[in-house]
Amino acid sequence: MDISNHSKYKKKKNQTLEGKFRHDLDICSKNKDLSGAISLYDLAISQKIRLNHYHFNALLYIFSNSVTDQSSSESSDSLKNSAFEYGFRIFDHMLSNNISPTEATITAVARLAAAKGDGDLAFELVKTMGKYQVSPRLRSYDPALSCFCRNLEADKAYSVEEHMVSMGVHPEEPELASLLKVSSEKGIEEKVYEYLHKLRGSVRCVSETTAEIIEGWFTGSVASEVGVLNWDDGRVKEAILRNGGGWHGLGWLGKGEWIVVRGSNVDLDGSCCSCREQLFCVDIDKAETDKFSQSVASLAMEREVQSNFRDFQDWLDKDVEYEAIVDGANIGLYQQNFAEGGFSVSQVVYDELAFCSLLSFLSLLLLKQRFIVFHYAYAFKIAIEQLEAVVNEMYKISNKWPLVILHNKRIRSLIEEASNRELLEEWMAQGVLYGTPYGSNDDWYWLYAAVKLKCLLVTNDEMRDHIFELLGSSFFLKWKERHQIRYTFMKGKLKLQMPPSHSLVIQESEKGAWHVPLSGETVDELSRSWLCITRPGSRGASGGVPVNGNASETGQLPCNNRVLNPCKSESSTSDNGFHGRFGVFPDSL
Repeated sequence: MDISNHSKYKKKKNQTLEGKFRHDLDICSKNKDLSGAISLYDLAISQKIRLNHYHFNALLYIFSNSVTDQSSSESSDSLKNSAFEYGFRIFDHMLSNNISPTEATITAVARLAAAKGDGDLAFELVKTMGKYQVSPRLRSYDPALSCFCRNLEADKAYSVEEHMVSMGVHPEEPELASLLKVSSEKGIEEKVYEYLHKLRGSVRCVSETTAEIIEGWFTGSVASEVGVLNWDDGRVKEAILRNGGGWHGLGWLGKGEWIVVRGSNVDLDGSCCSCREQLFCVDIDKAETDKFSQSVASLAMEREVQSNFRDFQDWLDKDVEYEAIVDGANIGLYQQNFAEGGFSVSQVVYDELAFCSLLSFLSLLLLKQRFIVFHYAYAFKIAIEQLEAVVNEMYKISNKWPLVILHNKRIRSLIEEASNRELLEEWMAQGVLYGTPYGSNDDWYWLYAAVKLKCLLVTNDEMRDHIFELLGSSFFLKWKERHQIRYTFMKGKLKLQMPPSHSLVIQESEKGAWHVPLSGETVDELSRSWLCITRPGSRGASGGVPVNGNASETGQLPCNNRVLNPCKSESSTSDNGFHGRFGVFPDSL
């Protein structure tokens, strides 16, 4: 007999009762064997096997899974009843043995309670977690929430959501869809409105299940009755500006039946192909913008020389007006072989020169030196040409100069070339160039300026470095989508990739229409299916405003697809009045 097999056989033969129990329990758990688990528990009681934390959790997992498994057959009803009976008995046994339950334990028992139709018990179980120093997770609330929504107990479902949010747990699409459905079926229009906006804030494209719930509400009789015929256009527009575009949050606008078009598309300009409404490229709202700029400033002050960055903040506060910030280093070094701020000659070139047997050693060194000087000059020429192309293109788009942020070290290198000096001095005079001081990281400067001034940012930097990870906010990605302009140079020709014309998110228009993007694989976004939901004839008026919303002071500019206005006439161009701390080059460097 093989020695290894003999050892396994001997080990199995000498297995203790507790070891065999654990082995059999693992098999039951793997096979989701409810009847086997019941027999094992009865055996443990009769044999007085001491059950530990793992045993209890494994048994509760098997029992809770058996009553929530949708694939279970009708013939297993008796076993399911046994699962309820044994599940609660095992939980009581666990507590009587002074074994503290974990989140997984309580969630399993809550699933048993909900499956039995007792949502109140499922919810109470979750609320006891604090007693055991356990933090609930989203899955902990799902049993109670699903039970209440299934039984159309809307108020209790709302209480579950309120509790989860108070514990720092936020519902995702399945939970919000359930809350939306129960609100729709109960005809609670203000909660339908609320959950549509919560979906908008947390989900980009909705699933087919959620789309059917939304469609069901708008095609129902209650939806046709809600809303106002007269509203304050100015207040609605102000709320949209404050919120970053794409929604106002002031309540239902219009009256009468809704027309729901499934499968509508949105064209390249962000216009709905069904109703011709213009969709927004949604920005972060005013509160998020303020929080974002404060976070960037706080982190920068920790890592920069405080006086230098504070000077930059003070300068930005002096009524400067820019519509675009340019990451000078990112553009100047585009497709160039720089290391530590200096140009590096390819090793291939050195190899070729080394093999040049006709040159003496000294001649080779001289040639190499000239070659390096030539390539430095060429690199600086390319860098300044690329920067100039971006600056001029941004000026053409908006009739305003952008702000180029570049480290003083790089400015000094560029300005030493006589051919660059005139252009750079002109930029300084016009307020186009800001030199960040030695020892600084210019990333903090261009990011803070773009956020603080609520303007566009020209850079290919994906902002994935550790300094951006420190921000750690979900709205950072939304801000990037709305504000970042990417670029390429193909054979020296600049091509800008502007922010998208519209955001892939639920949108509410100032006329009361709704547009809902549907999830699914698409070849391109032009083929993306949307729900277009409108009320013909309810296009806005003057007068009253819905009472279930408040519009405060105007926030940032609207996030439409024409923030930079290419249609301004040249005659409107004037001195921008930019005054900054640019210094005198090169001596001040």
